[in-house]
Amino acid sequence: MSKQPRKPRIVQLNGDSSKKTRVPASRRPMAQNDLSLVVASPQAEEIVKEFSAPSSPPVKTGFPWLSWFLGAAAALLSLGAGLAIDQLIVELFERQTWLGWAASAAAALLVLAAIAIILREIWGISRLNTISALREKAIKIQAGERPKDGINLVRDLDSLYSSRADMANVRSKFAQDRINILDGQDLLTLFETTYMSPIDEQAKSLVMQSAKRVSLVTAISPRALVDIAYVMMENIRLIRRLSTIYGGRPGALGFWRLTRNILGHLAQTGAIAAGDSLIQQFVGHGIAARLSTKLGEGVVNGMLTARIGIAAMDLARPMPFNALPRPGVSEYFKELTRSFSSSDKI
Repeated sequence: MSKQPRKPRIVQLNGDSSKKTRVPASRRPMAQNDLSLVVASPQAEEIVKEFSAPSSPPVKTGFPWLSWFLGAAAALLSLGAGLAIDQLIVELFERQTWLGWAASAAAALLVLAAIAIILREIWGISRLNTISALREKAIKIQAGERPKDGINLVRDLDSLYSSRADMANVRSKFAQDRINILDGQDLLTLFETTYMSPIDEQAKSLVMQSAKRVSLVTAISPRALVDIAYVMMENIRLIRRLSTIYGGRPGALGFWRLTRNILGHLAQTGAIAAGDSLIQQFVGHGIAARLSTKLGEGVVNGMLTARIGIAAMDLARPMPFNALPRPGVSEYFKELTRSFSSSDKI
């Protein structure tokens, strides 16, 4: 009986023949409105990790010539304004006595308001310095340096929130739980889990709301100038509200200082470059075909806002994240893509 000739077959020399050949992700057909591929992309996860990398405080180098220039210009303008007001009051007295007294009263009110504003700015900067000093002490104690100082640090931290009515229940719970704790590091951990947990939740909620608003406005706005103006306004409001939640209450100068430090954080961690890479990932995975170009830009801008919010939390918080997990951009990224995917399906 003659043998039947064997059919030709393919034999794989390298690797297991039982494994199926996988089509590259870039050539696979993508499901409409499915953003899970973007979230699960290894490249996107690496970029999200770059966004979530903890920041280090900016390093100041060189002589602050710009600060001296602005200070000298402000002094000259103040002297010029003072002389002009004095000349105005003298001329008004020469014309009518009652006009001179009215101008004098207005000038006195102006000086009083200026003194109040200066005192408020000084108090706001002092408050930010206090929070910064408390955070530095907490970092040293958590690193094992002089753990006995944790008791004094917790007392200072507790006094930071002693005047807040919304923290009354938290303060009473902490007073009950701290009775049996004698170690400074353990007491600091208890303070973070008790005090910082509700404040962190409020801060995370604010960051998420701001990121969603920025994403939505960017997606529906017809002009880039409107996008830029709204994003700047929303980020300014977010930074101020986060600082207030953590007890900073900065004035104009304190807010500018905090914003400058946040921008230094973002520059050192390369958030802008990561944002450009993320846009390329969106385009490479076909997000423009599944959503739209504007919606993709909205997600990216929302993530940048979330990154700014996280950096603001790092600087506004009176102690670093240790017992509690530090929020990452990946959380906001998944929520933003999920919300945009749902809205696009509708």
